[in-house]
Amino acid sequence: MSTPDTLPEQVASAEQKIWDLPTRVFHWMLVLCFAGAWLTAESERTQLLHLTLGYCAGALVLWRVVWGVAGSRYALFSDFVRSPAAALRYLRGYLPRSTLAAPRRYLGHNPAGGWAVLGLLALIAAAVASGWWAYQSGAPDMAGEMHEVLSHALLILVALHVIAVIATGYIHGENLVRAMWAGRKRALPEQGIRSSQVGMGLLLFAAVTWLGWALYAGRLPGLTS
Repeated sequence: MSTPDTLPEQVASAEQKIWDLPTRVFHWMLVLCFAGAWLTAESERTQLLHLTLGYCAGALVLWRVVWGVAGSRYALFSDFVRSPAAALRYLRGYLPRSTLAAPRRYLGHNPAGGWAVLGLLALIAAAVASGWWAYQSGAPDMAGEMHEVLSHALLILVALHVIAVIATGYIHGENLVRAMWAGRKRALPEQGIRSSQVGMGLLLFAAVTWLGWALYAGRLPGLTS
């Protein structure tokens, strides 16, 4: 029987490994790619960099789908993708005067956060696909408008995600940004993951870095040149 990924706040005081290195590398590289792509979207001078960052974000999304099936415990889709009803019940705990208890603390993604992850992955994939279409096709206006709409929707979802991270961290008295950086949260020893998968994390970092260099240097014809 697996150990639950929730527990009373007072039970665990020591920190355990929760987020493996590949998941953290994915998260922070995706943050950099999204921020960079957004900042370079409007200028012709930075078009190549914009394309490079966008394609790297797409590659990261593809990798995350694989890791959601083959990764460590808290990275698995099966660990954090719950029913829409569960996500709504969780969110109701944030409402003023709610009859429900305060939102439970989860070691991995909470029910609402799980759907946010799926939404972010889907929107990034769609934005990258529409951007590729706009760059490659003979109908750049239509594809470009779709790309812009998707990019704005993605920005809204990212903003909601940041607000939720701040609110959840405040409620439970923990720094979730630090947790995603260091990979550790307060938990029982049996709730931690066995390995940080350092080798896989370094491989992911090297692969995406190489892809970015190859795209920017024009070593992959047809994508950025």
